[in-house]
Amino acid sequence: MTANDLNAIARALVAPGKGILAADESSPTIKKRFDSIGVESTEENRRDYREMLFSAPGSEAHISGVILYDETLRQKAKDGRRLVDLLESKGIVPGIKVDAGAKELAGHPGEKVTEGLDGLRERLAEYVDLGAKFAKWRAVIAITDSLPSRTCIEVNAHGLARYAALCQEAGIVPIVEPEVLMDGRHTIARSEAVTGEILNETFEQLHRQGVSLEGMLLKPNMVLSGYECPEQASVEEVAEATVRTFERFVPAAVPGIVFLSGGQSDVLASAHLSAMNRLDAARRPWQLSFSYGRALQAPALKAWSGKPENVGAGQAAYMHRAACNGAARTGAYDASMEQGAASVKLVSQD
Repeated sequence: MTANDLNAIARALVAPGKGILAADESSPTIKKRFDSIGVESTEENRRDYREMLFSAPGSEAHISGVILYDETLRQKAKDGRRLVDLLESKGIVPGIKVDAGAKELAGHPGEKVTEGLDGLRERLAEYVDLGAKFAKWRAVIAITDSLPSRTCIEVNAHGLARYAALCQEAGIVPIVEPEVLMDGRHTIARSEAVTGEILNETFEQLHRQGVSLEGMLLKPNMVLSGYECPEQASVEEVAEATVRTFERFVPAAVPGIVFLSGGQSDVLASAHLSAMNRLDAARRPWQLSFSYGRALQAPALKAWSGKPENVGAGQAAYMHRAACNGAARTGAYDASMEQGAASVKLVSQD
């Protein structure tokens, strides 16, 4: 696959009015989600839930791609079609989570490093054969008064860059996800400083590894106040701080930024993205889009509750959130779109 091919896929993933569904929850994570609605996390139930989302009528109007988990990439729908083929029949690009999770960083209490580089070249080749067109690798960075350490920043940025280079070698578009966690009491100013430092190191490492910026996407956190911070920044302050940070550290060659929701409520994630897209377009050389997990799925999961007769209700709830975020892509989202829908307070990762 050529550099132009990678660029075309990256641009398709951030097409106007569209964004990415992150449906790549690991088995332990989706078990927690299912536990919350009293549904057993069996392979069949996981398949039924994800098939409900993937087959939602009209979802292709707002969803450009879906990040899958290894199990899901191999599963078949009830009609015998592969779930990958179901997505592609709707013009939705299938992707795959390839990291092996964040583990304790030796010698650095409270910090983590993402593992999974061993054997990645071979796994990527298999994923290409199974139909994946893009991939995702997540690094997590904690903030305190003294963290992150320089070591944590460097090893995670290096891992992201090595992953991205291997993806492009295999003909897969890498989504590079350096997530600064918003747990804690830190101010939005502290969040902005740390996010900038992470981005600066990440793009330095990507350059060293020869990664084509035109053939990748960035999946970062928004610049928020820590969730326990007594003074929470307004929607407009978050939008301004986030775009200002990316102006400084993200090269214009990157086709798009697909934000993670990172524990925000579904409504707030839409509001923040919309506010960013209302800022002066000259400040945004990249597409500003979304790659949400729970901020797209939470209402659908609750509406479905594991019951076949609720599939329609689950799809409607999912499509409502997809439409809200599709509107946010152009700055057109407004709270009136919620039509009385309750905001779901979320406190865990995408």
